[in-house]
Amino acid sequence: SKLTNLGHLEMTWRSRVHFHPLLVRILHKSRLRYYGKPEKKMDMPYQAYFEVADGSGMMSMVLWNSLCPEWYHSLKVGTVLLLAKYAIKTSYPFKTHPTPGDSQMKRFATIEISLNVRDPPTEISIIPEEMVKPEWGLPEVKYRFITRSELDDLPHNYSCDVIGLVTFVGRAERARKREHSEDFWLYRWAHAIDGTSDQPFVLELFATSQPDVFEHIHPMTYLVCTQMRVIQGLTENPSRTVYLTTSNESQIFITGWHKGQPYTKDSKVKNFIQWTKSQSEADQIKKTVIGGYYPFPRPPDSFVKY
Repeated sequence: SKLTNLGHLEMTWRSRVHFHPLLVRILHKSRLRYYGKPEKKMDMPYQAYFEVADGSGMMSMVLWNSLCPEWYHSLKVGTVLLLAKYAIKTSYPFKTHPTPGDSQMKRFATIEISLNVRDPPTEISIIPEEMVKPEWGLPEVKYRFITRSELDDLPHNYSCDVIGLVTFVGRAERARKREHSEDFWLYRWAHAIDGTSDQPFVLELFATSQPDVFEHIHPMTYLVCTQMRVIQGLTENPSRTVYLTTSNESQIFITGWHKGQPYTKDSKVKNFIQWTKSQSEADQIKKTVIGGYYPFPRPPDSFVKY
C-alpha cells in the first residue's frame, strides 16, 4: 500500500484527517504508566510511549488504554511496525525524552502518533525481522555503552548503557513518590563489574515494567541496563559516590533474556563477553553478596568526619 514517512507527516498533518500507513522501527520504550483515579471510571487507564523512527527521523508514539495490556510486551526495542488508522496529536510538553544512540538523528518533537482502540481503531502489525528489507531505510538501534573505567569522567545526568557481571544485589526497598503519599517507588541496589576497573558500577534499579527481570537479578548474571543516568558527586569525595540510576526509558536484561536483543552486536558488549571467558567462575562467586541493607552514599568511618 502507499506509505508515508514521519517527516512528511509533520509537514502535512494539519491538513489531513486520514493518514497513509507508516513503517517504523522502535528505538526506545518507556515504562507502563497507570493514570487511574478513583473518581474517574475508566476500564484500563494505562499509557506507554515509544520512540519510533524511519529514514526521515524519530517521533514519539503513544499506546493508550486497553491496547497496553494487549501490545506492550510484544513491542520491543528493535521491533518493526506497520501502523494504519492512527491519529496524530500535538506532543505532550512535559514528557521525558530518551537520549538517542545516534546523535545525528532528526527528532520531530511537535507531534506524536496516538494509538487507540477507537476513534480511529488503530491497526498494528509486527513485521518479523527476517522480512525487513534494507531498501525500507529503517535505522538500526544504536546504543551508548560505557565501561566502568570511563564512568568517573562523565558529567552528571549523562545518559548511557552498561553491561556487567552482577557481584551484589540488595533487597527490594521502597521510597515514597511524594511526602505523605500512599504511592511508593520500588527499587534495589546492585553492583556489576566489567573488568576495566577495580570499582564496580553502582546501580540504583527502580522497578520498570519488567517484574520478571527485576525480581530475578542474582549475582553472577550478565546484566544489561539501557538509558541509565549518571549521578555524580553527592559528597566531597565524588569518586566514591558516582552511581547510575534508571530513567523512564530504561530497560533491564539478565542472562536468559539477551538472545536476539539489538545490543548483542555492540563492540563493547562483545569485549565484555570476551573478558568473562577469561574469568574463573569459582573465584568470582567467592566475591558475591546478596541481600541486606545497603546505605548509599556510605556514611564516613567516624563521627568526627561526619
